[in-house]
Amino acid sequence: MHVRRFLGLNRQGSRLIRAFLAWLIVGWLVATGCVVLALRWIDPPTSAFMLRERAAAHQRGERLLLRHRWASWENISAHAKLAVIAAEDQRFLQHHGFDLKSINQALAERNSGRRLRGASTISQQLAKNLFLWPAQSWARKGLEAYFTVLIETAWPKRRILEVYLNVAEFGHGVFGVDAAAEAYFGKPAAHLTAHEAALLAAVLPSPKRMRADRPSAYVRARQRWILEQMRGLEGAVLKRIADSG
Repeated sequence: MHVRRFLGLNRQGSRLIRAFLAWLIVGWLVATGCVVLALRWIDPPTSAFMLRERAAAHQRGERLLLRHRWASWENISAHAKLAVIAAEDQRFLQHHGFDLKSINQALAERNSGRRLRGASTISQQLAKNLFLWPAQSWARKGLEAYFTVLIETAWPKRRILEVYLNVAEFGHGVFGVDAAAEAYFGKPAAHLTAHEAALLAAVLPSPKRMRADRPSAYVRARQRWILEQMRGLEGAVLKRIADSG
């Protein structure tokens, strides 16, 4: 009698736990979906990476001067838009968040013994910068894929590029292309030249190691490569992106 009662209570407790976890997952999915959808029209005031920088500085007992200023699509130079596409994701208009061709190429390079290169799209990098953390892990990559799908589903390409340019890290405490343009060139993002935009895009893979204010020979070489890629891109690419919004 006591054993059957115990087993019955145990089964009931298990059902309650499963129901609670199911509702927790559904609630999280609804909440994150609503946040991503809202950000299609609401400019995010901060990002996970900015909050992380503030927390890290606080732990070190330092006062971090975080430079970030939002610039709308119309107030960002066409050169800056084209430079990040040329540098980071030349098939930005062709994929839906994941560039399978670049992923396959990266895996082939790894299998041949060469250094694994990045294959993340602008959408994936935006998902990471806006909502997640930089450390590599399967959990982070899974969440990155989830937020990438949400972003690509809810936002047009123009909004994706606009938000990415405003939350990307361009140096220690420098977030967003407008703050970077002011910090390194003393001008707003609307007035960036092709050479300046290419230099900013050149540091995006590692903004703490590469510097736009004191560019190394490698950064200068990367800047020249980006300029070449910008010239090779279709002239109508930005119009097609703008029309998507």
